[in-house]
Amino acid sequence: MGVRWGRMLWSHRSVLLFILGPLLLLPLPLLLPTKEAECAFVLILMASFWALEPLPLGITAMLPAILFPFFGIMSSADVAKEYFKDFHFLLVGVICLATSIEKWGLHRRIALKLITLVGVNPAWLMLGFMCGCAFLSMWVNNTSAVTMVMPIVDAVITQVLKPGDKEGAEPTGIHNPALEMDEMDQKEQEDRRAWDQKEQEDRRAGGEDPEAPASPEQLSTDNQVADPSSRRQLDVCRALCLGIAYSSNIGGITTLPGTSPNLIFSQYISETYPESKEINFGNWLLLCLPISVIMLLLCWLWLHWLFIGSDFRFLWRCDGEKKESDRRSARIIRDEYNALGPMSPQEVVTMVLFVVLALLWLTREPGFVPGWASLVPEIYSGYTSDATVAMLVGLLLFIIPANAPTQTYKPMISWEEFQRCMPWEVLLLVGGGFALAEGTRVAGLSAWMSQLLVPLGDLPVLATILIACIIVTTVTEVASNAATISIFLPILSSLAEALHLNPLYMLIPTTLCTSFSFLLPVSNPANAVVFAYGHLRTSDMVKAGLGLNIIGLLAVLLAVTTWAVPLFDLHTFPSWVTLPPVTNATSP
Repeated sequence: MGVRWGRMLWSHRSVLLFILGPLLLLPLPLLLPTKEAECAFVLILMASFWALEPLPLGITAMLPAILFPFFGIMSSADVAKEYFKDFHFLLVGVICLATSIEKWGLHRRIALKLITLVGVNPAWLMLGFMCGCAFLSMWVNNTSAVTMVMPIVDAVITQVLKPGDKEGAEPTGIHNPALEMDEMDQKEQEDRRAWDQKEQEDRRAGGEDPEAPASPEQLSTDNQVADPSSRRQLDVCRALCLGIAYSSNIGGITTLPGTSPNLIFSQYISETYPESKEINFGNWLLLCLPISVIMLLLCWLWLHWLFIGSDFRFLWRCDGEKKESDRRSARIIRDEYNALGPMSPQEVVTMVLFVVLALLWLTREPGFVPGWASLVPEIYSGYTSDATVAMLVGLLLFIIPANAPTQTYKPMISWEEFQRCMPWEVLLLVGGGFALAEGTRVAGLSAWMSQLLVPLGDLPVLATILIACIIVTTVTEVASNAATISIFLPILSSLAEALHLNPLYMLIPTTLCTSFSFLLPVSNPANAVVFAYGHLRTSDMVKAGLGLNIIGLLAVLLAVTTWAVPLFDLHTFPSWVTLPPVTNATSP
């Protein structure tokens, strides 16, 4: 009886959370009838719903449209304005390009070409896949990049992880030298000897001849469970899969459109500090490209050490003639690439538009020289943005014919194809984040919370930033990246103003750390996609992600204390910040 009731309650947990959440928080606005308390009710409710997901994330993001007018914080018309911003046009343009890349197979060509360049040694193979996925995620959604690359990885795993050293060997799933290192290290030799000795002892205990050959059934079972070579193959698979999941997040932070927290941050800065011109595509690339390169290389070495081994002599060793297994692996990759054939006209058009979009972003307002945006009349200065360029390229993809003039006209992409790629939930989620941020500002909640955090000013600035980054990194493991940054941006910007710091000094590192959700399969959709292929355990992701979180945190702190300082003038309190009047922190 109890079990049945437990199952029933669990199956209705979403309804229970939806009812209990507001009821438990209701004393807050009832006992403290202030705008700050009412806004805090909305903030805590949305944060809990985003973390526990009793409702879809996009639907939770629409709660401000109901609750802010109800509490008198913002009118319905004002809330509605927050749900569609310049960010959304930028996302639409980028998704148009991503749709064309995926439709015409340009992503497969890029990924396979990178792999053929780096080779098929397990370590270099992993680096090739990671570089390809990171490059794609710089321009498309992280989840899209993973869904583009992961089928190739899965095909390589199933084809390269073949048993036997000879051509045409029958697959048994037991032994595969194709992904083994060139030399067996001492530890593996000891493992093999220990395994053989244990097997002989087990046979003696069972009254069998220790020198007699094992039956096929025993051989298959034993090797699949405990054979060191089989374990090595599984570890290589895990390293490859984790490399794809992590490199998509690492590559995504490199550019503003690469991941939603970057775009939300950019939009928040332009809305909150309209006179600030520091955040643009070029400056962000100069800041984050070194961070991504450092993180990608250290992630590669970390995964290699964790799953493949600690022998890094392959980095400087020049091999002579390749083994048959390596040649077979290289042939598989080469055949995959050759099967694509020459670049089609559609791929050429997509590549040209891709390069044009990147160049227009880089040269719009590079900062160190006048960009093309300065060519427009001064009266229209500031009218163009990265979204303008993205929408132009997206529009062209709906106009440029995909076929020859003699054939029936079809555009490069259709509306139906665009709809399948467009993350509509992200649009609502980001819009809800903007509405929540504006509500906390209008209600004065962000200023009140920043006053409570002012005692952090007694700590060194770097320690304050470190604490903020650790908090954000922890929260983003269990909540959506976009939701996390939407909650913390108004609080941390107000804290920076209260401490008389450049807001970018506080917001840039915390924005980057929001993308460091490496620990769990549910931390972000990219992790979930890779985990769904069945090559990983949750424990694999936890132990690898914990180390990578530390690597990312240190890389970001290195950046904001070195090359980011002159790039954004972080040590100077900017003139474009208007300090709010000091409020009494004891009254909510």
